[in-house]
Amino acid sequence: MDTTVKTINVEDLRLLYGTREVIHGISFDIYKNEIFGIIGPAQSGKSSLLKCLNRTIDFIPISKVSGTIKVDNENIAKTRDIYSLRRKIGMVAPLPVGLPISIYENVAFAPKCSGITNKGDLDGLVEKCLRQAALWDEVKDRLNNLGTALSGGQQQRLTIARALSHQPEILCLDEFSIAIDPVTTMRIEDVLKELSSEMTIILVTNLIYQAKRLTNRTMFMLNGDIVQIDDSEKIFSDDPGNQKTLEYVNGTFG
Repeated sequence: MDTTVKTINVEDLRLLYGTREVIHGISFDIYKNEIFGIIGPAQSGKSSLLKCLNRTIDFIPISKVSGTIKVDNENIAKTRDIYSLRRKIGMVAPLPVGLPISIYENVAFAPKCSGITNKGDLDGLVEKCLRQAALWDEVKDRLNNLGTALSGGQQQRLTIARALSHQPEILCLDEFSIAIDPVTTMRIEDVLKELSSEMTIILVTNLIYQAKRLTNRTMFMLNGDIVQIDDSEKIFSDDPGNQKTLEYVNGTFG
């Protein structure tokens, strides 16, 4: 983690769905190459926040965003190349969404769209991404099979591999382990630790121990507000310095 470089800077971010405000003027920074955790109960605005970061919130017609989000010092509201932004910020949803094409093509699809046509380059990238998602050994002999025929946990790992195929600078994961068994989850956590040397990772999770194991800093959100941001060691200590944080982490509310 490089605390001298801000990868993301958020100032007074507000999000409305119709007339209902779900994020209430929050401000925070995310540093280069850190694993930044976001925790909090349901309806806290965590997933909506991720959608704001790469402007997939634009797909929700009733949404209205105000405030400023800067990625690498660029105001994303003013960007002229929204597709480049979304390539820069990879997104992994809570439940797998496999494309109804082969395992190979699921991973090769985005690189092909970006202009990579050499088969050797594509083969290498597909293998690299599937290895990073802890899936290669299970599918290397059936890459031409449908991705949608994989198990739920395998499809989620395929979704991670597909997100990595964009070669993003920032990777957002929204409850990535919801459909994955604990052993595979730990394998992917190890991969994420390694990937943080190459990219910034934002992890939304309801698993307190996952956030404790994996993140450098953690932000606790509640009802669209930030309750606390601090080093994860502090957040998950016996004295985080905030009573609401202590109660949530210990499972006494939320």
